[in-house]
Amino acid sequence: MMVKRIKKGATVIGLLAMSAYQSVWAALPTPVAPSTAPAAGDWIELIKGYIKDGGLVLGLAIAVLGFLWIAYLGFSKFNEARQGKAEWAEVGVLGIVGAIVLIFASYLLTEAAGVI
Repeated sequence: MMVKRIKKGATVIGLLAMSAYQSVWAALPTPVAPSTAPAAGDWIELIKGYIKDGGLVLGLAIAVLGFLWIAYLGFSKFNEARQGKAEWAEVGVLGIVGAIVLIFASYLLTEAAGVI
């Protein structure tokens, strides 16, 4: 019990002594402004810019999940075709349709980035 109090006291004293020195306070980097670059002091536009950038990142994350999903389907269909459970034509059709879906998703993301 007494040892715990001594350790806590030593910890508090050590932290206070370390924070007293100026070299402990590191200079933080400046934050990156959103892509809309609002005027200085315009907090509403700054928040809107960060929300816009967050929406674009969220859309890109959903697109990446789509790419991974189609890749998983392609690998699973290929595996089924190797085992004789599916036709090789199904693998080809999945590849063509998957490519079309991915191109369409990329087009929609590009258009959405311009609209947002």
